[in-house]
Amino acid sequence: MDDTTLTCACGQVSLTLKGPPILSAECACQSCRKAAKLLHDRLGVDLQEKNDTTRYVLYRKDRVRIGSGKLAELRLSAKSGTRRVVATCCNTPMFLEITQGHWLSVYGKLWPPTTLPALEMRTMVMDHPAPARLSPDVPNPRRHTVRFMARLLTAWAAMGFRTPALGTFPPLETDARPGS
Repeated sequence: MDDTTLTCACGQVSLTLKGPPILSAECACQSCRKAAKLLHDRLGVDLQEKNDTTRYVLYRKDRVRIGSGKLAELRLSAKSGTRRVVATCCNTPMFLEITQGHWLSVYGKLWPPTTLPALEMRTMVMDHPAPARLSPDVPNPRRHTVRFMARLLTAWAAMGFRTPALGTFPPLETDARPGS
């Protein structure tokens, strides 16, 4: 199984991903749209696809190596168990982590378009502002499907039901754009 190495825009932070992903998906949930808008407004980064979803490629945490560099996290609330992690050298969003989960959702925008794994499904379409406008090119379920959950559970079982911790990152300073 080949490794894939992805970097932030300036190349100072890298992620090395071992083997195939768990799943390649677009999320239409309110939290992903809210975080994408917040990161766009405060850092000038664009996470959303043209259809108002956020593209992710899910990997087991034990198959992700984070290279050196400065990372910071954005949580939508102080009690949120979900964090979006950004390379602070150039404000590149790197991944979303459900801290109690066993996988990382690596942002699809990190991949060169020619190597981005094929989209398999969308998730949480019930939250999308115009679900009827979503292309029928892949399944568009209203909620997480049995297939989605089975893929996550299978990956977790392959990990021996472990949930590796990634460590802590400081809060993202969301009022500064690169060069300001």
